[in-house]
Amino acid sequence: MTGAGGNPAPSLPGRFGPSFDVRTVVVEPGGSRVYDEAEWRGAIVLLERGRIELVCSDGGRRAFGRGDVLWLEGLPVRALHNPGREPAVLLAISRRPARR
Repeated sequence: MTGAGGNPAPSLPGRFGPSFDVRTVVVEPGGSRVYDEAEWRGAIVLLERGRIELVCSDGGRRAFGRGDVLWLEGLPVRALHNPGREPAVLLAISRRPARR
């Protein structure tokens, strides 16, 4: 698995097994990603590396760092911004649909 820009994905995803999907999202230094609630639906998000600020709809910001766990569904957020000097790597971990 590779992350954005062809960078190797972190080693953590393999630890979850076949019942989970793990998606890597990278926000480059100084970059922002428009918030799309559907992108984060049903996922627990681990900030594996770097820093992220959630830019709220009211203009406020909430900062998070390496090791923080987030739930990004249903929030009044406009964007995810990386104020740091290194890429921010987020792992979105969600259950795979049950097989019948």
